[in-house]
Amino acid sequence: MTALLSLRDVVVEFPALRGLKALLAPPEKRRVRALDGISLDVLAGETLAVVGESGSGKTTLARAINGLVPLAGGQVSFDGMALDESPDWHAVRRRVAMMFQDPVGSLSPRKTVRDLVLEPFAIHGIRLQNRRDKAVELLADAGLGPDFLHRYPHQLSGGQARRVGVARALALTPALVLADEPTAGLDVSVQGEILNLMNRIKAEHGLTTLIITHNLNILRHIADRIAVMYLGRIVEIGPVERLLSDPAHPYTRALMAANPEPDPTARRERIVLKGETPALNARPPGCEFHPRCPVARPDCASRAPVLEPATTGGRVACHYPLTKETLSA
Repeated sequence: MTALLSLRDVVVEFPALRGLKALLAPPEKRRVRALDGISLDVLAGETLAVVGESGSGKTTLARAINGLVPLAGGQVSFDGMALDESPDWHAVRRRVAMMFQDPVGSLSPRKTVRDLVLEPFAIHGIRLQNRRDKAVELLADAGLGPDFLHRYPHQLSGGQARRVGVARALALTPALVLADEPTAGLDVSVQGEILNLMNRIKAEHGLTTLIITHNLNILRHIADRIAVMYLGRIVEIGPVERLLSDPAHPYTRALMAANPEPDPTARRERIVLKGETPALNARPPGCEFHPRCPVARPDCASRAPVLEPATTGGRVACHYPLTKETLSA
């Protein structure tokens, strides 16, 4: 498969200081790197899940792809075209849709469901012959009937609001959907319904999807590959089954071990990481995970790892990646 979306050495920075403090501080202290050298390919038709702790840079990554934050370095290419060289970024954005984390809060309380799902057409100046029929068609694709057309967001449950968000995201038949926490705030049964809906839409429309999520329990049901982020960098990426069952990076292993196990009879080793996640403006030297790593060695504090092929498949940024033998030891 070919890559629909490619990121090469992407850097995103934000001001760390403002006003007089920024003027007096040395240049390297004035800004903080939220994304630091991200290189990533999202293949056409696949679902790539991006996981990591809060503050790891997952949402910033989605915003950078969608052009909502400027790049301080690197390049984002969509369907073979570098976005900073695109003569019509507005046309590119028509092919990239966003599903926001808050299913109700992302919907304007002053608009009906019909106006909400048709909003992308108004934004891009596309005229419709029959607005009601198009709205009914979009809602039906998301599993909602025409009786929802005249409802307002406060009259929707979380699952219904999420389906409206799905209908709105699919309005312009995008090639890529960026889904930020698509199951957040939903109970388990509704999560299953939304995951089944997204899988059906992917199969029917051939969508490429990048999902940002904390919910590791959904990964087997929806993702093809997983990318694990830590402090604005990708530390491991690979096929979903391999990453869940045989992680090569100690941080990935800790994330999987901390995930709640739905089977009450199952036993899982609990891995407690040392300390807190470092601040972005106080990155540790060498491997940035080494102060918290349970298997760190002395040279991890002086050598920064890069993403390299792992013996278990995929790629990992670790000097001493885990294997099945070390996991069972």
